[in-house]
Amino acid sequence: MGNNVAKVYYQEDCDISKLYGKTIAVIGYGSQGHAHALNAKESLGDNARVIIGLYEGSKSWAKAEAQGFEVFTAAEAAKQADIIMILINDEKQAQMYKESIEPNLKPGNMLMFAHGFNIHFGCIKPPADVDVTMIAPKGPGHTVRSEYQAGKGVPCLIAVEQDATGQAWDIALAYGLAIGGARAGVLETTFRTETETDLFGEQAVLCGGVCALMQAGFETLCEAGYDPRNAYFECIHEMKLIVDLIYQSGFAGMRYSISNTAEYGDYITGPKIITEDTKNAMRKVLKDIQDGTFAKDFLLDMSDAGSQVHFKAMRKLAAEHPSEKVGEEIRKLYSWSDEDKLINN
Repeated sequence: MGNNVAKVYYQEDCDISKLYGKTIAVIGYGSQGHAHALNAKESLGDNARVIIGLYEGSKSWAKAEAQGFEVFTAAEAAKQADIIMILINDEKQAQMYKESIEPNLKPGNMLMFAHGFNIHFGCIKPPADVDVTMIAPKGPGHTVRSEYQAGKGVPCLIAVEQDATGQAWDIALAYGLAIGGARAGVLETTFRTETETDLFGEQAVLCGGVCALMQAGFETLCEAGYDPRNAYFECIHEMKLIVDLIYQSGFAGMRYSISNTAEYGDYITGPKIITEDTKNAMRKVLKDIQDGTFAKDFLLDMSDAGSQVHFKAMRKLAAEHPSEKVGEEIRKLYSWSDEDKLINN
């Protein structure tokens, strides 16, 4: 891997006119889909056409139309498009590609992704005469949209897996500018690196690691006889305060903002919790991602044959954790907090 210093591209490195006269089909109109489509449409105006591809009967169909888009089936959208950005769930992409996109690809088209999963693990194998690229915003769709509207952007990753036209970099960079990413910076990567690091980050740290850490702290206090509400405040609720400080000014800035007592405890206790054993477990997690074990298990569970049995059981178990019940009560105390509403829409 080495210490490859990847190049970062900004607005002045991108030429949005590379998209002029083209039809861009955004497949999917969920969190990322609506953000990419709306941002690109506003950036390009009448210079290019942005259309949406969905499955028949999709709940998003009327929503996309109401927001001013022409909506087609994925197959029809692919037929009309020069650039096809696939923004549906990883586990649904291969079948949709096979049925709707592959038969409608023309030489010189560009196939785009926001995550490398299906290309890297070989679930989608594009023909040799199309460009295959990635623009992956490093933030959820609603942030990609709100930052763009505020005149800013969410940093993106860019990768070119296949450059059939000789224009792949330039067109992908133009797309990165169109959705607002180049305002913040577009970082060069590869499909392999993006896929492996993204999966690892989610599993070992951001979702798997952090949730398990907070729940273990909550359980430890409850088992010792403390009020679960206290435990929730101290181990779960306050996580946002710390993460926000790190986001704004790194670990040093966070440590500057907390008390000396907290900072001292941080230094002496962190290494007792995250030990060499934890690190070895992380190495194993990374190896399972790199050798395809995770992808195989995930796709099998998500397939019709697997019926998501394991996934649904894990989701149900997680929802029954005592911290969820306590958290629900605590969050009601915050009249200003809209966090819970995320689940209802």
